[in-house]
Amino acid sequence: MKNVTKVYDQKVTAVQDAQLVVEDKEFVVLVGPSGCGKSTLLRMIAGLEEITSGELYIGDRKVNDVAP
Repeated sequence: MKNVTKVYDQKVTAVQDAQLVVEDKEFVVLVGPSGCGKSTLLRMIAGLEEITSGELYIGDRKVNDVAP
């Protein structure tokens, strides 16, 4: 993912400019305090939440608008 941002109602920024590269066979864990955007980030990766800006790729394929 490159510069992924999620803004709700044009005023509440849940995730800002997130960057993540997961290589083949890597295991990733998201940790952080309540309300820091972990669930929102996972929902965007799963296609359950629309990305406000930025790009999400699986391999070389951009999947911003692919249904879950």
